[in-house]
Amino acid sequence: MNSAVNAPSQTELDEFRGQVAAWLKDNKPTDPGFLLPQTFMEVGSDQQLDFLREWQHKLWSAGYLGMAWPKEYGGQGVPPVFQVTADAEMRRAGVPIAFNVIGLGWAGPLILHRGTEEEKQKYLKNILSAEDIWCQGFSEPDHGSDLGNVQTRAVRDGEEYVINGTKIWTTMGNYAKYMILLARTNPEAERKYDGLSFFLSPMQVDGIDPRPIQKLTGEYGFTETFFTDARIPASCLMGEEGEGWKIAMQTLQYERGAEAGAAGGLMQVRVVIEDVIECLKGVTRDGRPLLEDPVIRDELVKLMIEEKAQGLSNKRAAIQALTSDYPLSLNLSSKLRSSEYARRMRKFAVAAQGAHGGLYVGDGDALDAGFWQRAYLNNFSTTIGGGTSQIQANIVGEHVLGLPK
Repeated sequence: MNSAVNAPSQTELDEFRGQVAAWLKDNKPTDPGFLLPQTFMEVGSDQQLDFLREWQHKLWSAGYLGMAWPKEYGGQGVPPVFQVTADAEMRRAGVPIAFNVIGLGWAGPLILHRGTEEEKQKYLKNILSAEDIWCQGFSEPDHGSDLGNVQTRAVRDGEEYVINGTKIWTTMGNYAKYMILLARTNPEAERKYDGLSFFLSPMQVDGIDPRPIQKLTGEYGFTETFFTDARIPASCLMGEEGEGWKIAMQTLQYERGAEAGAAGGLMQVRVVIEDVIECLKGVTRDGRPLLEDPVIRDELVKLMIEEKAQGLSNKRAAIQALTSDYPLSLNLSSKLRSSEYARRMRKFAVAAQGAHGGLYVGDGDALDAGFWQRAYLNNFSTTIGGGTSQIQANIVGEHVLGLPK
């Protein structure tokens, strides 16, 4: 491979793509005989965790995860296009997810871009290898999407901070070793945002109690995390006191796909419109194949067009000349566009099944073993996490279109 300084040739990329495809063909895990998570937000059993941890470690050991991260922190130090290529092959091969998403996609890039050398050495390699699982402590039960109104308190006491409060939707909090934590260190600050600080907090601490939450699907993955006089080292503070809002906003840029730096791997099971069509091939309505229905065909074509547009928009976002009218508009709208498309596509797949749409995982008559019903219900997590669709629409309106608050 080329160094990170020089862009690889198309020949090099094609050769690399072939290497990845061959490796995945030989190393793709077989069906483990139990239900695997569709996204990182459904890892709810030790069995699932052990399987996915082994897979992520194998992927990293082969050199196909964290490829653009520096070698001294466990990466390969090559241009990001290699990771993009490897990820595309993973999607094509339909391999399991790289489950440690909060570490790989949010905490890792944040530490890489603004962490100290000590923090980089301590955390980054173990994120890639899946040795250390990370969770996120932003949202709170009483404040929803009002992140600036966080009330979890962090009070300095010598060389420690004492944490009290509650966080919600802390994905894999019961398995995590570390949490990216936003807490209030100065309740008297004139601006509420100036009273927040950001911590890389350990989770195996007395007074930190993550409790799993059962989801609509019957699965787990989320936790509600309670802090009761929990003491963490003062060295866990990232940056300075009062910089928490600034650092949190940078973290959300990674979470929403508006800023690059993620280590790669698949965040969720790949689902495309061709999969919907394949599912519906055997469905009939009034004695005729459903796919001959002009209304169904019209809806499918609309979804095809939108899916194609999503892919082209992602490519366009990297070409500055094509986004000069509204800079960062595609990046800032990516999360809203992709999660809402996924919701509508999955909803269509369930509704088009007719009476079969009411069946679920475990029912022998369910189409595709109830995959689409489970996928639709799980997708609500995606339209909420990282800021609800309503919040995302506000971001586009205010920061892209310049509309008033």
